[in-house]
Amino acid sequence: MNEFEDDAYVLTARVHGESGAIVELLTERHGKYAAHVAGGNSRKIRPFLQPGVRVLVRYRARVAEQLGSAQLEPVGEGPAALFDDPLALSGLSAAAAVAAGALPEREPHPGAFLAFEALVGALAHPDIWPAVFVRFEAGLLQDLGFGLDLSKCAATGSVDDLVYVSPRTGRAVSRAAGEPYKDRLLTLPPFMLAAQYGLGAGDVSAGLALTGHFLEAFIFGPLNRPLPPARLWLLDRLEEAGRL
Repeated sequence: MNEFEDDAYVLTARVHGESGAIVELLTERHGKYAAHVAGGNSRKIRPFLQPGVRVLVRYRARVAEQLGSAQLEPVGEGPAALFDDPLALSGLSAAAAVAAGALPEREPHPGAFLAFEALVGALAHPDIWPAVFVRFEAGLLQDLGFGLDLSKCAATGSVDDLVYVSPRTGRAVSRAAGEPYKDRLLTLPPFMLAAQYGLGAGDVSAGLALTGHFLEAFIFGPLNRPLPPARLWLLDRLEEAGRL
């Protein structure tokens, strides 16, 4: 018997049978779990099976390897607070899709949960959440063992004027060391080094290009999957809104 109770966020949900749903959840202590939710396609339950809804999950399976069943209890207002902000909803959907595609099943990743939680909390602040989205993806990479090393220059050991990242190693490179190879390096936006640097023009775009490269190279590529369409749509919408 496999049973637990945990805090979680809904990542995906799809109809199963006449009235049920298969729901993927990002739990705080147990990682990503799929479960059958009885009545999940009903008018009563369907509204809180949207990506990003916070729930208390009670999970049960007779055999550990089987798909279990879950009872979900919504916690807080959830995405309903963002209904007047389609761009923020797109960010939430993209984050849920990235987490659902990147995280392995039934493997604890508390860092991923905390990164997702931080992003959800930032979505009410239009000026900062795109940068927090970049940090969420960087946190996801870190928690999966592919963290970026932005502490010092990979070539010289200097901690000053770090403006590039090696697309091969994920390590920072200083302006001076990277100058001869800058066309082959990824741009490192200052806000990824420290929050006090603030956001400049093009920083969010550079950050998304950076995390997107490593998500594709280290996680989605080896699984023979593309980056989630919801993430690509988010980039289009951020560009349309002039937020990149």
